[in-house]
Amino acid sequence: MEKAEKAEQAVNEGEHQVCDEGDRVWSGSWVAERLGVELVSDDRLTGLLGLALRRNPKRAHLLVSNVLGKHVPQSPSVVYGHGVELGRRVQELLGAEEAGRAVVLGYAETATGLGHSVADGLGLAPYLHSTRRPVAGVAAAGGFEESHSHATSHLLLPEDPALLGGDGPLVLVDDEFSTGNTVLNTVRDLHQRYPRRRYVVVALVDMRSAADAGRLEEFAREIGARVDLVAAASGTVRLPEGVLEKGQELVARYESEGAADGNDTTPHVTRVDLHWPVGLPDGGRHGFTPAHRERLENALPAMARRLADALPHGARRVHVLGFEELMYAPLRLARELERSADIEVRYSTTTRSPVLAVDDPGYAIRTRLAFPAHDDPADGPGERYVYNVAGAGFDAVVVVVDSAGDTPALHAPDGLPARLAAHTPLVLLAVIPSYAPERPSMLPEPLRGPAFSSYAPEEVGWLLQDLSDVTLEAPTEEREEAIQSGGAHYAESLPVEYQPSEQYQELFHAALEDSAARIAQAVGVVTETVLAERSPRPVLVSLARAGTPVGILMRRWAQHRHGLDLPHYAVSIVRGRGIDANALRWLARHHDPRDVVFVDGWTGKGAITRELARALEEFEKSDGITGFDPEIAVLADPGSCVRTYGTREDFLIPSACLNSTVSGLISRTVLRADLVGPDDFHGAKFYRELAGTDVSVAFLDAVSARFPEVADAACAQAKELLATDRSPTWEGWAAVERISEEYAIHDVNLVKPGVGETTRVMLRRVPWKVLARAGAGSDLDHVRLLAEQRGVPVEEVDGLPYTCVGLIHPKYTRGATGADGKAVSV
Repeated sequence: MEKAEKAEQAVNEGEHQVCDEGDRVWSGSWVAERLGVELVSDDRLTGLLGLALRRNPKRAHLLVSNVLGKHVPQSPSVVYGHGVELGRRVQELLGAEEAGRAVVLGYAETATGLGHSVADGLGLAPYLHSTRRPVAGVAAAGGFEESHSHATSHLLLPEDPALLGGDGPLVLVDDEFSTGNTVLNTVRDLHQRYPRRRYVVVALVDMRSAADAGRLEEFAREIGARVDLVAAASGTVRLPEGVLEKGQELVARYESEGAADGNDTTPHVTRVDLHWPVGLPDGGRHGFTPAHRERLENALPAMARRLADALPHGARRVHVLGFEELMYAPLRLARELERSADIEVRYSTTTRSPVLAVDDPGYAIRTRLAFPAHDDPADGPGERYVYNVAGAGFDAVVVVVDSAGDTPALHAPDGLPARLAAHTPLVLLAVIPSYAPERPSMLPEPLRGPAFSSYAPEEVGWLLQDLSDVTLEAPTEEREEAIQSGGAHYAESLPVEYQPSEQYQELFHAALEDSAARIAQAVGVVTETVLAERSPRPVLVSLARAGTPVGILMRRWAQHRHGLDLPHYAVSIVRGRGIDANALRWLARHHDPRDVVFVDGWTGKGAITRELARALEEFEKSDGITGFDPEIAVLADPGSCVRTYGTREDFLIPSACLNSTVSGLISRTVLRADLVGPDDFHGAKFYRELAGTDVSVAFLDAVSARFPEVADAACAQAKELLATDRSPTWEGWAAVERISEEYAIHDVNLVKPGVGETTRVMLRRVPWKVLARAGAGSDLDHVRLLAEQRGVPVEEVDGLPYTCVGLIHPKYTRGATGADGKAVSV
């Protein structure tokens, strides 16, 4: 108890303890002497900071805080006390009224605990820290980049979207200011979304140059807000010329000397159940309110007792080790243990930051333990580190992680406990439940047949809203004129459903009979490729509506060949408008985005492929949800636009011959502002009245009936494809651009390559002409029939890369071509 009180008194009196009280050598002298790096300030700054060398090509030196609790083990009362004292200074600066309306924002990963402590010192301030861990289903309220960091992207994921929306002061907390760029990036992003009159920037040390300080003042004037700064100490770093190169040379020379051994020790790990309060957040990743703080304060004594009871008898020196962004909870546990038990307690956390270790009293990082990441990070696997714990003589190390980090990788032979076991008799593990916001979804469950579509309910769930009772159809000629004049988007209305003649229906059935086996083999190839390369249990998400029959067939193949019951959904994507973001949010809440495989029927020139990639990139930025792979799996890829396909031949897929009557009686999707709100799925219609001519299930059954006879060939072909280079060449796009220029169309959107896209032109748009590859056979019978019915010329072309290409009439108006859309003149 006395040690804790003395530590807190040292903070209040401005005495800054270093890692061990007996050290007299400044822990920055090694770097200063070899690189010529100089801290310009009084002794107060050198008491707070040491120096080390980064293993980072962007910056040579690292300012190592002695009081932050990240790289250097320190008394938890000292660590907490510094943050609380900064918070009290902010409270004095703002005054009681302004302080009562303030929100505190801390920076990941280093300042998450410091920001929490500042919020505690400020009083009743809610707290949020940025994070590098995306959380499925939680929309990002902002984000920014930290340019010099080894891991740059920060997300803001408040559970309560209104947390950042008030007009009270925003208090931004970081461990140090070196240039001020991170603060500028943050305020710039947030001020655009949530403008306010006042910001307070807080740090342990302010190391900006005079020029950098001037930039912050100029920026404040630019946005019309007041920006104050509060720091425990300030100074500057003088760097000699060539410091980066010299630093890299030193790192290369000393790289292997500071790594501590720990490979051959079997860890003795004892779990401690803290009885963490149910529903209490583990930190500020999604927000931490005064009510949360009160619950934590009430629970801390009992949790500290459980830790103390688990320590070995006679333990005198114990280390509490937090986990990356999880700094505050282990800090408060360590402080409570220090206050209540007669033992010496030190605290620090693991880190992503790669730093050189040198065992010298004048160097801030004496030892380094490296271990693999164990929380399945969004940016992939990598090394993580514990500094200055190895060889420090602790009787026990208490490792505190959240449940997202309690994985097999943590307990592997090269995991964190195994590394620590070589340096302490006992490793205790306390796991805090990772807090996942329970945000009630306003989005409905997927629509399913027979209420919506003629497909069986298990075959597909439609992430759409039912607009069946809304009149959306317009004559083809009216739609074409509106679309080309810029007066409407094609997704704002629907074409009148084409009613096939008896002759055309006969062509469809004949084509299905001829091509069912070929389609079945392509289905097998693409499904086997997905299972081998993408996910052993993929979530199939077809792009409605052409992709939906293919998604169902792939699902049937996986069931037939592997006994898998794969989930399958259909979503809307609109050229020029992107994919339905609400559908993505629904998927992210119910499935791992990394398992999602987008499915389409075929590629033309690759416009939807590019649209999906752009849309997912924008969605990741707006929502902070990562993992969706933009690579589409298609049945046929004649345009060479994707890597995952069943075939690259341009042949007739009978499901392209018809519209809704081969697609579950579902219309093309609709996106119109007066019908689709910001919280709605895109829309579509269910044409129940066309049930008499529906061949949707007949098409699926005809193809899947051929699975047994093509299975061996499909698996062999998939195996062969997996071993080859399938990189897209985009030759289809090049061909479309060439045709657009040769025929003086000058708009690639009016050139629709491939049998499927040409069929769509004939059924939904005002066609100008059809280009057919010389010698094309029965694959074009239905196109020739449609062309004859609509008075559209078919022109044979040598060397066409597609079987056919449909050209939409350029600059169409009814006055120029006739109101019936048939009298098409060249």
